Amino acid sequence: MSDTLNLPAETREGVGKGASRVLRREGRVPAVIYGNKEEPLSIHVEAKELVRLLGTGHFMNSIVEIEVGGKKLRTLPKDVAFHPVNDRPLHVDFLRLARNATVHVNVPVVFANEEASPGLKKGGVLNVVRHDLELVCDANSIPDQIEVDVTGTEVGDSIHISAVKLPKGVESAISDRDFTIATIVAPSALLSAEGEEEGTEEATAE
Repeated sequence: MSDTLNLPAETREGVGKGASRVLRREGRVPAVIYGNKEEPLSIHVEAKELVRLLGTGHFMNSIVEIEVGGKKLRTLPKDVAFHPVNDRPLHVDFLRLARNATVHVNVPVVFANEEASPGLKKGGVLNVVRHDLELVCDANSIPDQIEVDVTGTEVGDSIHISAVKLPKGVESAISDRDFTIATIVAPSALLSAEGEEEGTEEATAE
């Protein structure tokens, strides 16, 4: 389960592009907390601390406890806008969480036991179709990652969501189809060689 992250903040009085530019020059990042049937709360956070949390690699699927005005608010990051040139964070949207809230999150996929895949051992390539999964779970039980076991897979096999063991209380947000997460494909060099062999055989037959 992802650890709760802590982020100090201050309320933001001025809104608009001008006020936001001033905050960024001062090393702050404007943000907003919304949801849970309450009025949106405009805040700003320290840029360095935000960048540090983004560097954890699981910021977007972690509970972020924001301390502002002497109160602690449980939130889930929903969107981060970055500068198109220098990748600095420009704005963050946080979803305010109710107690025992159920949330939609994107959780990264990792693949296990690649050495136990006959297809990969023969030179096949793991073609990842989905690098993360959209899941529905309790806000207090967001998994850090979802492990996909490729044991026994052969070239040509596909791994679907139905074959993945999700943690208890965690469900796929996509429930209307058994979508593909990854496939085991022949390497391009092998496919090219097979194509050349077929071409030679056809030429010989002619």
